[in-house]
Amino acid sequence: MSYTVTSLPAEPFAPLFQMDDEALAARGARRMIADAPLGFPCRVSLDDARPGETLILVNYEHQPAPTPFRASHAIFVREGVEPVSTVDEIPPALKRRLLSLRAFDASGMMRAADMAEGAAAGALIERLFEDPEIAYLHAHYAKWGCYAARIDRA
Repeated sequence: MSYTVTSLPAEPFAPLFQMDDEALAARGARRMIADAPLGFPCRVSLDDARPGETLILVNYEHQPAPTPFRASHAIFVREGVEPVSTVDEIPPALKRRLLSLRAFDASGMMRAADMAEGAAAGALIERLFEDPEIAYLHAHYAKWGCYAARIDRA
């Protein structure tokens, strides 16, 4: 079964890069500089920022469904990158990490969850989508628990 991995759009985050640190702090966000080749996974490009690149660390509501599973968490976003959508391919930042995959039905209720190394996550994605009640998946970085990307049937 084919699947699509989709990043967040860039537009909602663009104004954050024009704010000073005080305005960001008022929104609970922070400007950060990547200081390592891994550890700063952008949710728009679905790849890690390179050392020296500027990112915004901000809370993002990735599961807005009015259910007990409504959720938000911290994410990194980079300026000037394009959104990503892949078919049957795990994007670089996800491929490098242990993932928690959470399966939701159309009403936003979680029906299943499991973990896989990112490079091997395709088989788990396909298995979760065998259940016709699963409408979409959310990938999370398992160690930090933060949202990574949305996965849908292609």
